[in-house]
Amino acid sequence: MGNEQTLNRLEAKTYRVQGLTCTNCAAQFERNVKSLPGVKEAKVNFGAAKLTVWGEATIDELEQAGAFEQLTIREERERPARQEPFWKKKENRNVCIAAALLAIGWATSTTDSGWLAVAAYVAAIVIGGYSLFRTGLRNLLRWQFDMKTLMTIAILGAAAIGEWQEGAVVVILFAISEALERYSMDRARRSIESLMEMAPAEATIRRGAEEMTVRVEDVRIGDVMIVKPGEKIALDGVVVNGASTVNEAAITGESLPAEKAPGAAVFAGTLNGEGFLEVEVTKRADETTLAKMIDLVEEAQAERAPSQAFIDRFARYYTPFMIVIALLIAIVPPLVMGGDWLDWVYRGLAILVIGCPCALVISTPVAIVTAIGNAARRGVLIKSGVHLEQIGRLRAIAFDKTGTLTKGKPAVTDVIVYEGTREQLLAIAAAIEKRSQHPLASAIVRKAEEEGAPFLDAPVDAFQSLTGKGVKAAVGNETYYIGSPALFTSLIGELPDEAEERITAFRKEGKTVMAVGTADRLLGLVAAADPLRPSAPDTVTALRRLGVAEVAMVTGDHEQTAQAIGRQAGVSDIRAGLLPEQKLSAIRELKQRCGITAMVGDGVNDAPALAAADIGVAMGGAGTDAALETADVVLMADDLRQLPYTVRLSRRTLAVIRQNIAVALGLKALALAAAVPGWLTLWLVVFADMGATLLVTFNSMRLLRVKE
Repeated sequence: MGNEQTLNRLEAKTYRVQGLTCTNCAAQFERNVKSLPGVKEAKVNFGAAKLTVWGEATIDELEQAGAFEQLTIREERERPARQEPFWKKKENRNVCIAAALLAIGWATSTTDSGWLAVAAYVAAIVIGGYSLFRTGLRNLLRWQFDMKTLMTIAILGAAAIGEWQEGAVVVILFAISEALERYSMDRARRSIESLMEMAPAEATIRRGAEEMTVRVEDVRIGDVMIVKPGEKIALDGVVVNGASTVNEAAITGESLPAEKAPGAAVFAGTLNGEGFLEVEVTKRADETTLAKMIDLVEEAQAERAPSQAFIDRFARYYTPFMIVIALLIAIVPPLVMGGDWLDWVYRGLAILVIGCPCALVISTPVAIVTAIGNAARRGVLIKSGVHLEQIGRLRAIAFDKTGTLTKGKPAVTDVIVYEGTREQLLAIAAAIEKRSQHPLASAIVRKAEEEGAPFLDAPVDAFQSLTGKGVKAAVGNETYYIGSPALFTSLIGELPDEAEERITAFRKEGKTVMAVGTADRLLGLVAAADPLRPSAPDTVTALRRLGVAEVAMVTGDHEQTAQAIGRQAGVSDIRAGLLPEQKLSAIRELKQRCGITAMVGDGVNDAPALAAADIGVAMGGAGTDAALETADVVLMADDLRQLPYTVRLSRRTLAVIRQNIAVALGLKALALAAAVPGWLTLWLVVFADMGATLLVTFNSMRLLRVKE
């Protein structure tokens, strides 16, 4: 507890790390950083290639801590440096020199100058494997058996028994494998780098009468940002002047541009269309929706999924076990059966190389990194690998109604007139409801605006809210009432039969009915409904095709409305009139009956139900801090169609992880079976191990192609 309080008082500084290729290297780098004099604590996020340091350390000191892996460190918000060509990197130049020396050794091995061939092989081993040996020998002295330790033992063992050519080939193949791993892991991490590059590094702002271009870190809340046509928006804010369309695909994954006018919110990283915008900045650079997305994705990539945790535990015992097997194969046959020492030591070295768990250990994290990054680019935030795996195993899903299956914005659907004209009825209703804050009042005002009813100039006096019933006000010389049919029953007695029939029919359709009239007569009826999202029926159908056994709706609305919306959406289990604690009970019952269950809501309401579900899914995370913070999965675009895509992505990820594990273990099993009788050479074993690692990585990168 005391250590946590100390860390909270210290400022955490975050850096980007380039060159991390394996989890063991990440763990070693973390230990090295922790041992630096000014560092109190350090944490390495392998998936995101990120280092967080509590305390004081220079970039030079951090790079020295990562020198064993030639790691490059840069500030978190600093744009990634342009990649150097392959031949310009020092470690790759050494590989090229070693390969040339190996070729010289091959060329001279057939001549009488055998010593020249051996010298060339030795030089190739030393030059190509210098950094490998430096790390491997240090780890060996500490009894840390990672990939480099095993390779060092194997190469030195090959040299000790006179297999110089084999040792040189192994060094070069291993170096090439390392270079390819770095390249492929960097490709897998590009999803995060691309998110970081979406927002401009500078913004044009107006302070007083002066316009200036400044770094986004120097922009203050309240500054007015100038966004020209075709420019990217640098920071979150609210439009104060101008109108345009903005492509928000970077945040929401939605390709259709959104209309922006004064009062509309805009987000960092989105692309302005053809209009000129002036935007008042509402969030600092490190607080924007895009910055929060990046942080959440990187945190998700740092958390180990269940399958990854299992693989890590397995590898912890697997590597020492393979070392013991290799040792037994090297010494038992010569001692017990009189076998040739050189032959059996060579086979033991081959087993040692087979024992390298790199492909196995990387099989899960590279898939998780790729999948979560792909989802983020398409507007879906998945908070951890645990939730990514659980989504693929979903058996039941429960939807809230308002704002989830429906648009959450009531609209007038029917206007029935009994006295006067439609225009007069809408004008009276809108003039009164303009003074109300109720969502249904807003629906009536919008309808009057759409139809051009003259309500803006109508004189309204003595406005009064009738709690639970409606409102009344004087328009001109007449007092009018708008409210529930029950209000008019209390005013004028029984309603006309035709009106009662209409009210009953509207309610069966899930509509809310408001009556308009005076204290002694009914002028008309206005029916409104929260319309179903057009994508809801297709989403429910797609989820069922994906094998989700139960699709339910849990809502606090009354039974008739819930049944109408549920039928339109195709939901099989409709539960209406539920209080928050009853929704919680419904989710628990679904979990008990069906298994892994998700709850889809707005991220603010229904908090108990979202928390009780195995996976809480929030709608519309763009601009909603509460949704970003509370849910396990956030659909940034407020689009239900992202849900089946997320389930498909999860299931594809689970399949890829299984394939990766099968490839890693399968190739090792084949190599082991071939190495014991001596059918497999040392360099072929290295080639097989390198192939397994690359197959696992490139197979995981196929997840980038999963689309909506």
